[in-house]
Amino acid sequence: MRLIAATTALLVATFAGSAVAADTARAELTRADVEAWLDGYLPYAIGAGDIAGGVIVVVKGGEIIAQKGYGYADVATKKPVDPERTLFRAGSVSKLVTHTAAMQLIEQGKLDLEGDIAQYLDLPIPAAFGKPVTLHNLMTHTGGFEELVRGLMASDPQRFMPLETYVKATKPTRIYPPGEVPSYCNYCLALEGYIIQRVSGENFDDYLDQHIFAPLGMSNSTFRQPLPEQYEEQMSSAYSAASQAQPPGYFELVGPAPAGSLSTTGADMGRFMIAWLHTFAGVESPLPLRPETAQRMQTTMFRATPPSVGMAVGFFERDRNGHRVREHGGDTQWFHSKLAMFMDDDVGIFISFNSTGKEGASYKIREHLVAKFADRYFPAPLPEIAKTPDAAAHAQLVSGRYASSRRAETTFFKLFSLLGQGSVASKTDGALTLPGLDELNGQPREWQEVAPFVWRDKAGPEQVAAKMEGDRVQMLSSDEIGGIEVFLPVPWQRSGAWIVPTIFVASAVLVLTALAWPIAAWRRRRRGTPLALSPRELSIYRLARIVALIDIVFLLGWMMLVSAGSSDLAAYDGHLDWAFYTLHLLGLIGAVGAIVALWNGWLAVAGKRGWKAATWNVGLGISCLAVSWFAFAFHLIRFTLLY
Repeated sequence: MRLIAATTALLVATFAGSAVAADTARAELTRADVEAWLDGYLPYAIGAGDIAGGVIVVVKGGEIIAQKGYGYADVATKKPVDPERTLFRAGSVSKLVTHTAAMQLIEQGKLDLEGDIAQYLDLPIPAAFGKPVTLHNLMTHTGGFEELVRGLMASDPQRFMPLETYVKATKPTRIYPPGEVPSYCNYCLALEGYIIQRVSGENFDDYLDQHIFAPLGMSNSTFRQPLPEQYEEQMSSAYSAASQAQPPGYFELVGPAPAGSLSTTGADMGRFMIAWLHTFAGVESPLPLRPETAQRMQTTMFRATPPSVGMAVGFFERDRNGHRVREHGGDTQWFHSKLAMFMDDDVGIFISFNSTGKEGASYKIREHLVAKFADRYFPAPLPEIAKTPDAAAHAQLVSGRYASSRRAETTFFKLFSLLGQGSVASKTDGALTLPGLDELNGQPREWQEVAPFVWRDKAGPEQVAAKMEGDRVQMLSSDEIGGIEVFLPVPWQRSGAWIVPTIFVASAVLVLTALAWPIAAWRRRRRGTPLALSPRELSIYRLARIVALIDIVFLLGWMMLVSAGSSDLAAYDGHLDWAFYTLHLLGLIGAVGAIVALWNGWLAVAGKRGWKAATWNVGLGISCLAVSWFAFAFHLIRFTLLY
């Protein structure tokens, strides 16, 4: 769920996973061993990571063999985390519950996994690409919708939109053909939840209470928002970091609730994993789902760049050390969770933290912990890398600038795609480095080609693969992000390599002009040398500088809005709509004013004011034009309020 932890983290590393195969002897997965291992790992990790508290549950063979809380549920009162009672926000791990509910209705014949979702809805799905959107597309993040952020998160219950309101108010454009390009999609889950509500005839929350939570004995779990009163005392406080614990974060109201609104305990997630693993294995389970349905969900259904792993129905395919693993990560602004099930081993692990921690430590720790868990209890030798003869040539072909497929095209959020671009680089030995896929210590990982256009981490088993069309890259993905997003090559006209410097230079010209204007006027007044301009030229000269001031305010305003949303997604709950309207208006005035600024530049040349004055005024006009182009290209000027 976390959209904007940091721009690049949002766009290229959401819910990533990692694993490093081990050559050590396999440890026995027993209660004593796993508890001792966790006690040696987590207290130091959360302390070093500046995390207030966390919970972890490990299940095996139908039993919870480890269930522990670490740190504090409330730092001020030093209330410890209780794995039986302390509620954590599960973020996008919630999606697994929603998918399970949808599969129940598919199993009953009320829904069709491959059918057009339009038949279940009372709102239009815009026609595009000659293909309908199916439930399967929604559950594998291949619906093709762009990213929207308005209403994604709210802090004020007065601004929180119920599910039906959210689905009908949020109208993302379809930007990819369905079933072809993975692009992580919270709106898809909102649609899925709304379909469950309409087809079942029950309120979405009521359906989950009666058909998922009650049968599984998950009495401390709810999707309801705001949090029901009976759970308030159990809810963990939320923090950016343990050392910045006052005040704690607010209870996040998730707009696309089916995508991420679950509040739950470690113990309840243990019950969920046991029920799922038993159902998958054909063992008697309280989960109202047939084994064949569970097995259908766990079969890989979509790989964008094989052999790099992808998506099962609703679950991330994250096989580790030769074992079939299905998992899901989940992030709100402060809570960070992960569930991983070793499907053929009857083993599952769930972890959740109530703080982001220092430099996003909670994310790194959860991924590293699951990887090390696999290495400890399911180790496998790491094969040697045999270089391919065309490694250097292939590395050169895929080198270049890329952006995430998870993006917006019709709103200002398109700006994040620009800022989130990264470079894939080739090294002299033919190895690759990729943006956002770094070691735990922040150093870039190196990827060596092991098959044509397939690369493997030099120090681990993860793979990167490219989908090629001749010598042209269509998309590039890795095991860590496969199934939920891919890297797409950036065409030159959308490249931040020249757009960002251009706007930076234009902004500098505007600022220097605005600063120089009153200084130059003061100096002329002291010297008694007024500008030798006609009244018309003087008016246009002054208007050009007013346009520069408007553009500066416009750009600063957008910087503040983006910064506000980056630090708190509730900034986009609608209460700042007045600021969006104001900036759209200022941008429009600036765009019209760019014509005046260009005219002023022409007059400076035609009037032979001297090369310095002519150069600067022409530069001012071009800078105003550049800002206006940028504003229209990245939807900072719009005639409707949609983001």
